[in-house]
Amino acid sequence: MNFFLQVKKLIILAIHSNRLMSESSNKLIGRVFNIMVIVAALGYFVDIYDLTLFTIVRVPSLKALGYSGEDLVNQGKYLLSMQMWGMVIGGVLWGILGDKKGRLSVLFFTILLYSLANIANAYVTTIGQYACMRFIAGFGLAGELGIGITLVSEIMTTKNRGYGTTMVGVIGILGAVLGFTITSKFSWQTAYLVGGIQGLLLLVLRIYVVESGMFKKVQVEKISKGNFFMLFTNWKRFSKYLYCILLGIPVWYVIGYLIGFSDDFATNVLHIQGTVSAGQAVMYHYIGASIGSLLWGVVGQWLHSRKKSLWLALSVLIIFTAAYFFSFGLSSTIFYTIIFFLGIAQGYWIIFVTVSSEQFGTNLRATVTTTAPNFVRGSIVLINWLTPFFIPTYGKWNTALFTGIICISLALFALYKLQETYGKELDYMEK
Repeated sequence: MNFFLQVKKLIILAIHSNRLMSESSNKLIGRVFNIMVIVAALGYFVDIYDLTLFTIVRVPSLKALGYSGEDLVNQGKYLLSMQMWGMVIGGVLWGILGDKKGRLSVLFFTILLYSLANIANAYVTTIGQYACMRFIAGFGLAGELGIGITLVSEIMTTKNRGYGTTMVGVIGILGAVLGFTITSKFSWQTAYLVGGIQGLLLLVLRIYVVESGMFKKVQVEKISKGNFFMLFTNWKRFSKYLYCILLGIPVWYVIGYLIGFSDDFATNVLHIQGTVSAGQAVMYHYIGASIGSLLWGVVGQWLHSRKKSLWLALSVLIIFTAAYFFSFGLSSTIFYTIIFFLGIAQGYWIIFVTVSSEQFGTNLRATVTTTAPNFVRGSIVLINWLTPFFIPTYGKWNTALFTGIICISLALFALYKLQETYGKELDYMEK
């Protein structure tokens, strides 16, 4: 009961802090811990809970449907691909609607769709039903992070914007820890039900959220809003958008490939001593990612530079990706430690989403901030589709390593080309 009382006090405090945002006293707390930041963080919490949940319950849920052996990997990749296709398509739709109709209305509808799909997911009996529910859940979740970061970016001051988005990442990424905790104590069906119920509870909390002032201003302007094709009609705008996507790809190469199938790599490729569970790997990785979100976000604020923080994060990612590939014969404890530090490195994900949001004007901001991370997540579909063609010739280790070199190299090039956005004024439009 004390826990729930503390949660209630936290929500009440957040609501009051939102009303007092404009007061000069305690300005930093008022700006960083407001109801929009809390709600966006909880939306990302639900997002991460679901994304990692499937990785954790992949094996037991597929076994319950009658699959075994290599089919556990193949059908797992198929279901993950269906979920990511849902996120790619949903990311485009919700981003456009976020710029055309408003950030708030999208946040309400997406979480409702996700919640209903996840509740239905608990009752699937065939692989076709499973794939359908994964697609719909992904489609619904696609708007959570991008629209949430867009709202937070537009209501925060230029000085404290980085702290607000950092808090979204720190709180949100802990959804993976809840996912592992629930699945370790209850069935995979119960875990999906919990995901759906917490989504419905978040829907109630969003009553306290108000629309972005920047969107209200652009709403009355006679200018193209949420025009996805505007990103492709101007080379400067297109290249900037492409660089944003390339910057985030290493994160999902690590999560969706190295961590998602870490049990297979540990047993059949690296010959790790002891048992490695994909569920535990996900938990340790996301604990690290939560720490990394705080670390890289604060470093960026201290250095007054998003780019410098991203350079440091990618450097750490290179070191521990190499450690992952050369961990032959090590104990499972050391392997989990490497996975934890990989999580710290890939904690730059929220900065990547923030930078994407800050690169574009208000009439395209939700479109970019929602589509970019979902295209990055969708890249795992391409990776899972292409790698089987090379594995028979080059083996899993060489194929995975070469894929990682490509992903990280593209990200380093993209970061070099992108402009610094720390302290950038966002109240402008794309003509």
